[in-house]
This record gives sequence, C-alpha cells and structure tokens, in this order.
Amino acid sequence: MKKQGFTLIELMVVIVIMGILAAVAVPKLFGMIAKSKASEIGPAAGTYVKLQDAFVAEEGIVVGDWVKIGYTMPSSNNFSYTETDLKGGSAALKDLADKKGWTATNLAKLNDCAASNNWNIYLAEGSDAAKGNPVTYTPKVESDSTNCLPLTPNFKNIGR
Repeated sequence: MKKQGFTLIELMVVIVIMGILAAVAVPKLFGMIAKSKASEIGPAAGTYVKLQDAFVAEEGIVVGDWVKIGYTMPSSNNFSYTETDLKGGSAALKDLADKKGWTATNLAKLNDCAASNNWNIYLAEGSDAAKGNPVTYTPKVESDSTNCLPLTPNFKNIGR
C-alpha cells in the first residue's frame, strides 16, 4: 500500500519559510501604509500652490486667502488642513516676508512620525516677477524628528 502525504519535516520547513517571509513583509507593509496615508499631502499642497499662482496672475500684486483663491480643504481622516497667516484676507507681495499660507497636521502617528507634526508652505515675494516668479513657496516639515520627511518625498519640490 502506497502512503501519500507530507512528512512532519516537510511541513515544519514550510512553516519556517512562511514565518521568515512574514517577518520580512510585515514591517514593510506598515511602512507602506503610513506612506500611502501621507501621500495625500502632495496633491493638496500642489493644488494650493497652483490656485495661489493663478490668483496672483489675475490680481497682480497680492496673494489671497483660501476663500479668495478658491481652495477648499480636502476631507481627510489622517490630516487636518489649516490656513494660517493669510486667514481672512490678502497680502501684498512686498509684505509677505515668509508668511505661512498652508499647513497640514497629521492626526495620528505614522510609523516613526509622531502625531501633530506640521507640513507647512511659506510664501515670500518672488525674486523675479518679470520671469513669472511673483511668489516663491518654501515647503518645510516641522517635526520633532527627521522621520516625517521620508513619508512625503515630493513635498520638498512643491512650487518649483
């Protein structure tokens, strides 16, 4: 009579291999989850910059708050978005002096990035308005560690 099936050794080898794969894959998976949650910052900031540029192109010498430029805060379970220095008005380009116009704050911990860190966009008068640079945008991640910036690698290129 021919016996069919797996030996105990074969089953143990398969279980060990599955355990090793799980030990490698699970930390990578959690990293990807945090990165996917943080991926909403780039498009939200890019929309703000494009709307602000369009407003400046129409108005000439002023930047506007969210209402004037037509920016609406994205709905999110991961971040809260706030308007800061320009809230409720406009500012002349010559009066910008690194005003903060857009901030995203993470509501929950994202891997090694603790909660309540800020992704900010600072506005300043452009160096050469004649070449189409009336406003310069400086993105900064203000956190208590350096673990937040890798979650949004494209954020540093906003407005460039």
